[in-house]
Amino acid sequence: MSLSIESVNKNFGGWTKHYSHHSETLNCDMRFAIYLPPQTAKGQKVPVVYFLSGLTCTDENFMQKAGAQRVAAELGVAIVACDTSPRGTDVADADTYDLGKGAGFYVNAAQAPWNRHYQMYDYVLNELPQLIEAMFPVTDQRSIFGHSMGGHGALVLALHNPERYKSVSAFSPISNPTNCPWGQKAFAAYLGEDRKTWAEYDASLLMRKALGAVPALVDQGDADDFLEEQLKPQTLEAAAKESGYPLTFHQREGYDHSYYFISSFIEEHLRFHADHLHP
Repeated sequence: MSLSIESVNKNFGGWTKHYSHHSETLNCDMRFAIYLPPQTAKGQKVPVVYFLSGLTCTDENFMQKAGAQRVAAELGVAIVACDTSPRGTDVADADTYDLGKGAGFYVNAAQAPWNRHYQMYDYVLNELPQLIEAMFPVTDQRSIFGHSMGGHGALVLALHNPERYKSVSAFSPISNPTNCPWGQKAFAAYLGEDRKTWAEYDASLLMRKALGAVPALVDQGDADDFLEEQLKPQTLEAAAKESGYPLTFHQREGYDHSYYFISSFIEEHLRFHADHLHP
């Protein structure tokens, strides 16, 4: 497990670091960011919250814009933010922002040419935490959250793997991707036309039949331009009510889809995760 460090910045007594490494799962080089709180400098191992970003983002957006490090330093949790897709000159891409590089949708692609690299589900679930837990002073206690496309990914990963995560949360998640243009476009390309395979990556459908439960928190702004056509949070709320899933849902008046929204409620999300990581 070889890492190359790209940048280091000290903040709130801890360190924000960006690394690159070769991913066997994705068959390319990848980047991730990690915030190590000050407790790690004293020899303490800390739990990890994984953040999955949305369309067009990289490992840098959340670390620079969310304002999460101050709270993570107080709570004694590490934060890991990965890239949103494979990268490289030989990685398949598309001419639109919602497919290809920057738009991996956290699925395991089954269709060529995407299947050679686009295995983001397995990367986030297995390879990345194995790397983090081997190379950094962290425990194997994990939570996961994300924004938009990343909110979709976080919910799907937690719903499929409740034994792996202590909690899950999302800002403005794509809640019902089998029934929105972003999801339909991505799923048709990455997975093919069999909609049964699409259902395995739809949080609303998975929550309706969930057998194991991970405490979940979702925040959605009611001034979000993507609310009705793309995000469809009402389907997730309905699924939770039907199955009795432990979902706390907040609709936030006047907030949009941006990092202004995320930074406004990031402290609440991190405290939610810390409550479950530090029982």
